[in-house]
Amino acid sequence: MIDKRRPTHPGEVLREDVIKPLGLTVTEAAKRLGVTRKALSALINTKAALSPDMALRIAQATSTSPESWLYMQAKLDLWIASQRSRKVDPFGQAAA
Repeated sequence: MIDKRRPTHPGEVLREDVIKPLGLTVTEAAKRLGVTRKALSALINTKAALSPDMALRIAQATSTSPESWLYMQAKLDLWIASQRSRKVDPFGQAAA
């Protein structure tokens, strides 16, 4: 089931729950993660989706699981897809 409320972008979680509380700059956080400042900035400003590689980096840096970060992204992706109108004929029913 897809929630009615838009799920939080994983970049926003990273920004608000990790980077800000630690007092890190985007440049310092990017350096620690081994990514460019541009790539991290796009993620934390919700302009880019979380990649599996970035999920692994964040998980290692925060002692969390990459699956938890990817789950946030998958939930958001499914919610966005569910907002588009589409007509689908169910399997198991004869076509009219």
